[in-house]
Amino acid sequence: MKADTELRFAQAKKHRQALFKKLKNNSVALLSAATLKTRSHDTEYSYRQHSDFYYLSGFVEDQAMLALIKRPAGNKVVLFCQPKDKTKEIWSGILTGPDAAVGQLHIDEAWPIGELDQRMPALIDGSERVYYSIGQDAALDTRVSMWVNDLRARTRQGARAPVQFEMLDPLVHEMRLFKDAAEVKLMQKAADISARAHCRAMLAARDGLYEYHLEAELQHEFISSGARFPAYNSIVAAGANACILHYIENNKPLRDGDLVLIDAGCEYEYYAADITRTFPVSGKFSKEQKALYDIVLKAQLKAIDAIKPGVAWDEPHNITVRVITEGLVELGLLKGNIKKLIADGAYRDFYMHRAGHWLGIDVHDAGSYLKGDKWRPYEAGMVTTIEPGIYVSPDNKKVAKKWRGIGIRIEDDVLVTRNGNRVLTHAVPKTTKEIEALMAGRQ
Repeated sequence: MKADTELRFAQAKKHRQALFKKLKNNSVALLSAATLKTRSHDTEYSYRQHSDFYYLSGFVEDQAMLALIKRPAGNKVVLFCQPKDKTKEIWSGILTGPDAAVGQLHIDEAWPIGELDQRMPALIDGSERVYYSIGQDAALDTRVSMWVNDLRARTRQGARAPVQFEMLDPLVHEMRLFKDAAEVKLMQKAADISARAHCRAMLAARDGLYEYHLEAELQHEFISSGARFPAYNSIVAAGANACILHYIENNKPLRDGDLVLIDAGCEYEYYAADITRTFPVSGKFSKEQKALYDIVLKAQLKAIDAIKPGVAWDEPHNITVRVITEGLVELGLLKGNIKKLIADGAYRDFYMHRAGHWLGIDVHDAGSYLKGDKWRPYEAGMVTTIEPGIYVSPDNKKVAKKWRGIGIRIEDDVLVTRNGNRVLTHAVPKTTKEIEALMAGRQ
């Protein structure tokens, strides 16, 4: 664990060094830690650090501020954090404190958070530009204005207030889009844990159980493997619930004859996995279920196969649209000319979302999908999900009753490599034959 912590801080230092190269001279970048969120009355949700703050510091305590100061004479990193407090530590856990933070985080200075307003004007004095998340944190907006106004009021004494303000997010998010070897290793760990969790849920499925029983199996595997939290609210959707894209009630019964769609992944050392599998409660796909499933699988495999450097981000999605439209026409759920159906968006009655998203510290990770006014091309180091689906609403009277209420999605996490791609989540069965074989081994 100590080695993991030291690696985390070393990675953050590497990220700061890269960010300094993007900042203009005589500038300061400011990041505020996430705040504790109240769950009810005097209890809070489990704390999770702001993703950008974590990426640049590795620091996981609240009530903190990070300043990256770039000057011609050299760069400086300053942290403001909670001071050591023996009484508070009895109740809430050990605090790092400013003295220890300097060495642990590989930074230049650290001060108690209570001294932030006193010290920050001097730190930004002489900076021409301030980078921060403008408009996204009202408290930080107010503080920056206060610090700048303090300097403006002292111009006759030689103070120099910043004159330009710029969003920090685009710089950091472009960096986060590209994962290095250490980050890929963490993402592979998250993927492996999540893969085991999906297999565990498949093996646990039984008629008469409830969706939350399978969610419990997921959670068991996550936590016992060292991943304390899911990367997002787990979706365990049985039967027609699978046609609700972000269904999270997870409280309905499992029935033989129904499919179960599970969209779940753990967060390991702040990095997310995101996997979806759809399988039959009984362990055997019906004819209709298999027909739709095979279309989704064909679309997903073709889309993954297309991912490599230079390919536009939307091309895998376009592939899934073509394959799914062709398949729905072949089965009679859509009628007409393929090209016209695609142009008219007829497939959206059954497939209403895009085929993927960036993945990393956030499950819907940072980074632009466009370069200028065009879809950006894939580059090595990017990680994307590929997750086509078909959802036949139980209220869709345009199709035969035998198709209604079937919802299917298949999702994997894909790393773009120099020569193609690597599927990080390959360890979960995906073909109908593989799923049925696994489930045949249930006790």
